[in-house]
Amino acid sequence: MIGFKDFISEGSYPLWVKAATAGMVLKIRNLSNQIEKETDPVKQNILISRQNNLISYIEGLGIAVSTDDKKLMSRMRGIGKRS
Repeated sequence: MIGFKDFISEGSYPLWVKAATAGMVLKIRNLSNQIEKETDPVKQNILISRQNNLISYIEGLGIAVSTDDKKLMSRMRGIGKRS
């Protein structure tokens, strides 16, 4: 796994993609900690659902960037602003 400084200095992805991904990774880690601490299974499932949504956004960004799909990239940019 590369460090945050190396991740930001890579030139292949736009800066907004890197920033959005880093923000989502931090949210995913936070949700993971909350899931581990939660004792109520219903609340755990809600947290897992939120975590899965963030992971799907990261997957979508990876696909959009690797395929140079401008339409998908703009959709992911819009989703990234809402998360």
